[in-house]
Amino acid sequence: MEVSDEVAIQITDMNKWYGTFHVLRDIDLTVYRGERIVICGPSGSGKSTLIRCINRLEEHQQGSIVVDGNELNSDLKNVDKVRSEVGMVFQHFNLFPHLTILENCTLAPIWVRKVPRKEAVDRAMHFLEKVKIPDQANKYPGQLSGGQQQRVAIARSLCMMPRIMLFDEPTSALDPEMIKEVLDTMIELAEEGMTMLCVTHEMGFAQAVANRVIFMADGQIVEQNEPKEFFNNPKSERTQQFLSQIIGH
Repeated sequence: MEVSDEVAIQITDMNKWYGTFHVLRDIDLTVYRGERIVICGPSGSGKSTLIRCINRLEEHQQGSIVVDGNELNSDLKNVDKVRSEVGMVFQHFNLFPHLTILENCTLAPIWVRKVPRKEAVDRAMHFLEKVKIPDQANKYPGQLSGGQQQRVAIARSLCMMPRIMLFDEPTSALDPEMIKEVLDTMIELAEEGMTMLCVTHEMGFAQAVANRVIFMADGQIVEQNEPKEFFNNPKSERTQQFLSQIIGH
């Protein structure tokens, strides 16, 4: 699992406001290709907003975000380029309820990437196998458990062959027994060297796969480190407080 020295995402002095509320402050972050980053912090700290800015679901007002050499600005061509390279998995699965699992996975490749239908179906089956639910291909989302739907959402993102995957609290809407199956899927992706940014409270996952853990509070990056150091030796008082609340020591 090599991290390359090629930059996948470069965020420089980025700021974002909602009206007068300063939601992200002076964010500087360099993500290298193949790196797996876990972003944690109390709710309202700006974690989800940060990763939503990376594929322009949210607009930043100041500073720059460059993804794969494309700067995210008001140029829609660049936004489309970035979105086609960056997969996103949300807290709620956002599957189309009226389409089968297979149709959910082939829709974007066929319409956006212009992939021939047969190839799109083969690719979808490949990724449904990877997330261990090929037998659900002809069912509808409503017939699947939450954990299965989230794995479909991951497969659907992979069908676009993204270079980077963003996960926004992918397990927080799931029952505890389903969390493991989704995390296992993500761990497998991580082992294949996918560049990943994941907002999550699952600290076991952070310890297992992250190269770097980033702690955010009040719209700022307060602390970042490799997992062992981050958990065993947090520097900032805010980080110590947060960890004692979620890990309980």
